[in-house]
Amino acid sequence: MILDFSSQLDFMWALLPEIVLSVTALLILMVDVFRRGPRTVPSGGWVPATAIAGIVIAGAVTVLQLGFESPVAFSMIAVDDFRVALTLVILAATALAILFGMDYLTRRGLDVGEYYFLMLMAATGMTLLTASRDLIVIFVAIELMSISVYVLAGLDRSDARSAEAALKYFLMGAFASAFLLYGIALVYGASGSTNLGLVASELAAGAAGNNVLLYGGIALLIIGFGFKISAVPFHMWTPDTYQGAPTPVTAFMAAGVKAAAFASLLRVVGVGLAPAASAWMGIVWWLAVLTMIIPNFIALQEDDVKRMLAYSSVAHAGYLLVGLLAGSALGFSASVFYLGIYALMTLGAFAAVSVIGDDQDGGAGIGRFRGLGWSQPLLGAMLVVCLLSLAGFPPTGGFIGKLYLLRAAVASGEGALAVILVLSSLVSYYYYLRVVWKMYFESAAEDPVRLPAQGRGFRLASVLTVVAVLAAGIWPGPAVDAADAAGASIVPETVQQAPLLSSPPAIGDRSAD
Repeated sequence: MILDFSSQLDFMWALLPEIVLSVTALLILMVDVFRRGPRTVPSGGWVPATAIAGIVIAGAVTVLQLGFESPVAFSMIAVDDFRVALTLVILAATALAILFGMDYLTRRGLDVGEYYFLMLMAATGMTLLTASRDLIVIFVAIELMSISVYVLAGLDRSDARSAEAALKYFLMGAFASAFLLYGIALVYGASGSTNLGLVASELAAGAAGNNVLLYGGIALLIIGFGFKISAVPFHMWTPDTYQGAPTPVTAFMAAGVKAAAFASLLRVVGVGLAPAASAWMGIVWWLAVLTMIIPNFIALQEDDVKRMLAYSSVAHAGYLLVGLLAGSALGFSASVFYLGIYALMTLGAFAAVSVIGDDQDGGAGIGRFRGLGWSQPLLGAMLVVCLLSLAGFPPTGGFIGKLYLLRAAVASGEGALAVILVLSSLVSYYYYLRVVWKMYFESAAEDPVRLPAQGRGFRLASVLTVVAVLAAGIWPGPAVDAADAAGASIVPETVQQAPLLSSPPAIGDRSAD
């Protein structure tokens, strides 16, 4: 099917996954509101089942979009392999977060229809963000995603930490949105358009030369996206918000929000602002370095596993920035692959924490993990696989993902970034393996923590996560091929042939072009 966006029907086809998600969310909300009796999910679990069904249908529609063709280079909505790949990642993360969270929500009395409505609306904003090629549409998608997640973070009204998490996330998110909006206004003033294709054309034609409005707009956009992806020094909200929010919401935030925000960052900065690379390359380079180094060292001191994983999530944002800085189709493909595997291993790790160490009275102290590998072998195995993948051990998908990023960095002449990525990953080995050591090489306390039973949804999601993480490490070919196609689909032909910087400038001087 050819979409030339000459009619409203073409836009409907392009936005069909988002339409399916939003219709499913509204259906759940309406039926739940008019249902009599206590407004909790019944034992049959029709609400999560309906949500999963909507996600599956949206995924099927997304795969069908691989057959769509869009000859319009400057459309507001993208129909390309990149959009399809990242949309599938977000849908998978949403489905797994729902399956992992069903038992947790029942235990905490949070299994209400509004939760699933907000999850689906947040997913709608995320998928729209991956498809947006216009700065105004990007802003609308970010707000749809963010407002839903703000409410989800404060869903547990019986827990003061949840309210604190929601307030901090809302305040920092509002600042980020303001930076983004002002950045969009300045870029529009410099280029005369908010469409990324037209912005790139204007910059390539010479609009980037000594344009103060453009430089200010780029700086503000990077700050706004820095908050959304939790890049240092804009990460200060992340540990407290991740720790205080309900753990399934934390997992969804760490996987879905980061994937969507990073997909948009690649489109905006890596493609739309590619002709002005000299204006942003140095800033993003230092963001990547700081984001890889600082969180890994802070995580060494954390005894709360949930906060440790929060800092780990920040560090992985630095690894992903390496793909952007590579400035080539290979770098973009590496980022797509790593986003997919990162979402899986992060969801699995937080899901284990939701069972082991997250309760009303305390946190996920590392002492609660003693002897877990022997007392809960299946749960322990899932956590070990996810932690080893986060660290980058073979034969997991995390190892292939980091190898992919290293290959892109070296090919683009960014050897310094490759070295920093390797060294910072080595630092992370300590706090990942420390949890594994507690699980298998230390005895449980005399009065061990009694863990709640896991339902069928949790067990199904656990199996799917472990199989996917190991399959991506043992047989990565299909996933790599899909990532290659996704990365190549958004990079201009002139950039596919060479990285944005033909030779790496000195570390102390990032202004060279």
